[in-house]
Amino acid sequence: MAQMGAKVIALARSETNLKKAIANLPDLPTNERHQFIVADLSDRKKLKEKIGVLLNSIGTIDILVNNCGGPKSGPITKATEDDFLQAFQNHVLTSQLLAQLLLPAMKAAKYGRIINIISTSVKVPIANLGVSNTIRAAMANWAKTLSLEVAPFGITVNNVLPGLTATDRRADCLIW
Repeated sequence: MAQMGAKVIALARSETNLKKAIANLPDLPTNERHQFIVADLSDRKKLKEKIGVLLNSIGTIDILVNNCGGPKSGPITKATEDDFLQAFQNHVLTSQLLAQLLLPAMKAAKYGRIINIISTSVKVPIANLGVSNTIRAAMANWAKTLSLEVAPFGITVNNVLPGLTATDRRADCLIW
């Protein structure tokens, strides 16, 4: 998006990683600069405050990309209630909060895009990712429900379903 001239505002827990990411983005054609927000998705109260401050300073955000790292791997039979609660809060509830904060301006503009990076597991569950499979399916259904509600305002909601990415988290799920 930055390569196409969009101003990027990245959000993550690590200021160091955010600074590196922003530094690697191409310059904007205007005098504006890409920005970042250091926030922990599990603290929605602080997240809401930080987004409120941002919106007061810049006005609107046209495109929201929800992309939260997955919960720990493991069989669903070993997952705890807290595993499910934390994953639901970080994915579904945070996406809901961000959408609610950004939708008023999107509706007023009759334009907006919400893009959710979820997983191919919404189509076929992936072995040893019990909590993730469950939460990703919840995200897919949240997105579909939201899309039906906001479509009359020119707002689209789409899911991107990345496939296999060889990471340490997935090492015990892969068959090479």
